[in-house]
Amino acid sequence: MSQSGTQPAPSGPSLLHDPVFNRGSAFSSEDRARLGLEGFLPPTADTLETQVARIHLQLSILDNDLQKYLLLSDLQARNETLFYAVLMSDPAVFMPLVYTPTVGEACQKYDHVLRATRGMYLPITMKGRLKEVMSHWPQRDVRFIVVTDGERILGLGDLGVNGMGIPVGKLALYSVCAGVPPEMTLPITLDVGTNNGTLLDDPLYLGLRQNRVRGAEYDAFIAEFVAAVTELFPLCCLQWEDFANINAVPILERYRDQICTYNDDIQGTAAVAVAGIYGALKLSGEKLTDQTFLFLGGGSAATGIAELISQAMVLEGATIEEARARNWLFDVNGLMVNSRTDIAGFQKPFAHDHAPVSSFVEAIEAIRPTGIVGVSTVPKLFNQAVIEAMATINARPIIFPYSNPTSRSECTAEEAYRWSNGQAIFASGSPFPPVEFGGKRFVPGQGNNVYIFPAMGMAVLATQSTRVTEDMFIVAAKAVAEQVTPDDLALGLIYPPQRDIRKASLHVAARIAELIFDKGLARVPRPADIEAHINELAYIPRYPTI
Repeated sequence: MSQSGTQPAPSGPSLLHDPVFNRGSAFSSEDRARLGLEGFLPPTADTLETQVARIHLQLSILDNDLQKYLLLSDLQARNETLFYAVLMSDPAVFMPLVYTPTVGEACQKYDHVLRATRGMYLPITMKGRLKEVMSHWPQRDVRFIVVTDGERILGLGDLGVNGMGIPVGKLALYSVCAGVPPEMTLPITLDVGTNNGTLLDDPLYLGLRQNRVRGAEYDAFIAEFVAAVTELFPLCCLQWEDFANINAVPILERYRDQICTYNDDIQGTAAVAVAGIYGALKLSGEKLTDQTFLFLGGGSAATGIAELISQAMVLEGATIEEARARNWLFDVNGLMVNSRTDIAGFQKPFAHDHAPVSSFVEAIEAIRPTGIVGVSTVPKLFNQAVIEAMATINARPIIFPYSNPTSRSECTAEEAYRWSNGQAIFASGSPFPPVEFGGKRFVPGQGNNVYIFPAMGMAVLATQSTRVTEDMFIVAAKAVAEQVTPDDLALGLIYPPQRDIRKASLHVAARIAELIFDKGLARVPRPADIEAHINELAYIPRYPTI
């Protein structure tokens, strides 16, 4: 039987093409005889450890990260256990290869480099048949779906069905970082068309060749999809990923109180930002309620972070009005002030009474923020004047260029440290190497949602939670920050080192699970030891018994 008990294992040569059961060269002599594999493999039987070493060697001779991404994708398609064993052998090295920043380039070229497919593609031309089509998925116990419509992939924009690399990569990290069993995950792309003319003109593009569907027809398609998920997979948590603001915000508002769901770009990004702020305050020694934040970018990521900061401030004694007044947005049209007529509903809590300001540096001088957060997807906007203004106002300015991938970052770590004369408390969305400045070594933190969403997934798995709530993200942020050690802080590192991501994620998952049980959202009895319960559930790559 398969790991989830739904499909019999194949036998004979076809077994070598089944990613769940294939062991490749690790089949023993006895198993080869029993399963009809004699003669189809070299005579010496490997161990999983030897196979991992071989993949390391194969990766080492490749000269760019996209080639490494493709090798790992091929490995996932033919030997899932080995794929996860490789990733878990050194998460800090492999996470940037299977997710940001490499996944950005992979998505841009997805239809050109496509080999094996993974997950499900659901075009709007299947409207009315989604439940029937989704019922063909071979696993019945799906607990996590990451779904995108490809309109706002990282900071790269509308990539249509090429955005599938994002759900695939995210779900791999569910398993690598927090031990969610891979057979319980399902990546999905909803194809409603694309407004990217380059893709529509590309003969190799594999999505629908039409402009994006909007309005009531789009909403009905989403509603049918949600209904199919809840009926086919009643214990499933649905994660929305890389939807444009015009759809991301209303979708989350429509379904957050109906099903177990969340939007990682809004809530996961918010939680990792708040975790970084908690870590930064360990360095500065200041109180959260004394901070003021200015966001470069006014979309759902910015408002999601601003709202979670506000909720966290409320827990420390501020009123919600006082807290929101300490969070400001700045977009392409300048500082968001009440006199503007282009403020969307979800932005209004963070539009305040102030004279219009069209320059970001002038906004810093007027608002005097303790931290700036970049979620603009426009590179280099945290320029020298911006960083110097922050360093003039603050002894330890918080500088968070969170836009992904690296090519979209508002500044580099080296720029932030150099222009602030080493004063900056820095974290970015994509990884940057250590920086030597003024005789000191700085290790920049990566404010990557990977600290949040895998742990959220494991907490939901362990509790069978009926909902994902806002306070679960505040608990997650605190749980991330409490793992930052004095040695980490001495290097300027405000997140736990990624080499320890598995340990960090399981700790965060346990904290979230405690809250789920406390709030009565769990569908299973509370175990005596939540951490032990989670560790027992966590996936470890081992070849399944056949």
